[in-house]
Amino acid sequence: MGKSLIIGTAVIIALILAIFLFAKSSSASSFGSINAVDGNIEIYKSMSCGCCEVYLKYANSKVDPKINVFDVQDPNEIKSRYGIPSELQSCHTTIVGGYFVEGHVPLEAVEKLLKEQPDIKGIAMPGMPSGSPGMPGQKYGDFVIYAVANDGSYSEFMRI
Repeated sequence: MGKSLIIGTAVIIALILAIFLFAKSSSASSFGSINAVDGNIEIYKSMSCGCCEVYLKYANSKVDPKINVFDVQDPNEIKSRYGIPSELQSCHTTIVGGYFVEGHVPLEAVEKLLKEQPDIKGIAMPGMPSGSPGMPGQKYGDFVIYAVANDGSYSEFMRI
């Protein structure tokens, strides 16, 4: 009886490990367009922003490309360079696949952006919404992500 308990426990542990590994690999594979991006993902953040670190951990846990983080004195410089409207700005800016991604945007929106490759500058989720990736608290309502056109105008890209 002792031997079968040990074998049963080993089987249960192996199953739990297999489920964990499958969940992690299927999570990465669900972001195929992000994982296939040519080059690195760059995140520009304020040196004093703690939520940006949490967003970085979120992204690193879900995608495979190399993420380079740049602590910057003036985050507005990168926002200005990419033409991010002030009313859509947040605490950090990501550059991926030739687009900007402003703020705590869920990776599902980044995946859609890279998969569809619209003729825009990038996407943004303004502010620091509660419950968004990298932000504490509960999610209240939809996260609205905006597409910023090449002329600087913007419209809704998607809701999550």
